[in-house]
Amino acid sequence: MSPTGCGALPCDFMLRGAGELVTMAPGSVPGAEGDLGIVRDGALTARGGRIVWVGPERELAGAAALAPDAVEVNAGGACITPGFVDPHTHAVFAGSRAGEFEARLAGTTYAQILASGGGINSTVRATRAASLNELQALTAHRLDSFLMHGTTTLEVKSGYGLTTEDELKMLRAARVEHATRRAYTHLGAHFVPPEYDGRPDDYIDLVCAEMLPAAEGVAEFVDVFCDEGAFTVDQSRRVLQAGEALGMRAKLHADELALSGGSALAAELGCVSADHLVHIGERQIRALRDAGVVAVMLPGTSFSLGAGYAPARELLAAGARVALATDFNPGTCYCENMQMAIALACQGMKLTPSQALRAATMGAAAALGRGHDVGSLEAGKWCDVLVLDGEGHHELGYHFGVNLVRDVVVGGRVVVFGGRLLAGGADEG
Repeated sequence: MSPTGCGALPCDFMLRGAGELVTMAPGSVPGAEGDLGIVRDGALTARGGRIVWVGPERELAGAAALAPDAVEVNAGGACITPGFVDPHTHAVFAGSRAGEFEARLAGTTYAQILASGGGINSTVRATRAASLNELQALTAHRLDSFLMHGTTTLEVKSGYGLTTEDELKMLRAARVEHATRRAYTHLGAHFVPPEYDGRPDDYIDLVCAEMLPAAEGVAEFVDVFCDEGAFTVDQSRRVLQAGEALGMRAKLHADELALSGGSALAAELGCVSADHLVHIGERQIRALRDAGVVAVMLPGTSFSLGAGYAPARELLAAGARVALATDFNPGTCYCENMQMAIALACQGMKLTPSQALRAATMGAAAALGRGHDVGSLEAGKWCDVLVLDGEGHHELGYHFGVNLVRDVVVGGRVVVFGGRLLAGGADEG
């Protein structure tokens, strides 16, 4: 099952031989099964990078004709899903904190690590010292790994520069040429840098008056770490409102370390998403649901820290929109694999594989405001497709600790084939 035809956009595309084609769009294909919209023995076609037809392969002859040089992939009976969407990553940084991880396991507290010059401060020093070219090279390498594990769209935050110039450097590094689609978030209010120690309000003044205006047109979203030991609700509100005044949509790190009011603020402001949410209860769940805020679950961080998991099942039961993300970062979740996030959501949060997959595709796309473009396989959306090494989507979460992604298609272009990266660099859709 090798891809044939041209290998770059614009190019028509056809996928056939899908044993189980998971559209994530029930009702979009007549006869599709269940709430995942599964098409048995399915196929799809695309033009100009976007899907034009999805259905049973027996009806493929009736679909609109493709160009003679169309790319064709035969899935050989494998399971097909949309590309994963990762709506919370910190993919741009320099330095390593592997030694800190070992120290934590040996009993050293995070406060002790900070006092010795480690922790997030070490990442800030390394990121500030790195050149733009160095950060771009590091980021491109990580994006290759995201892509090979099936992530075709992801959010990338700043937050390790903590000066106007260094935050912009991070956001520019995040735009390195690559096949992955990206959303860009300004997280200057990640924590108080050492030079502002004891003066958090002064630092918030800097973020609002200088950092965010400098990032206008560069960052799509604004985010704040609103939690115990980070920024207060009032400080966070100032930052989010300043960003929104510049056209940035609001996201929020909320209630990870304690019930600190972050989720209530997200509901008050109608944020696109509230992320972490480990300590929320019934009242906060209802508020997020009623405000239409997507609840982003980060089970990899809970696993890495040996901490509690967010109440994903309770959120779903209440009718809230739930997304999954990796929270890829150097300190608390050094993992770019959404398949692992799905497995941890199943084991730690007790989601079913179907619920976890929806959260990693449609739910995650909503957390980036991109549900109109990605997250499902239906006409009009980008042709971002995964061929899994398995017969059904239930393999995800069940067969864990390995890479089940065999082939990756982004915008109708085969970029990973047989587990081998064919092309990392490409224009974004």
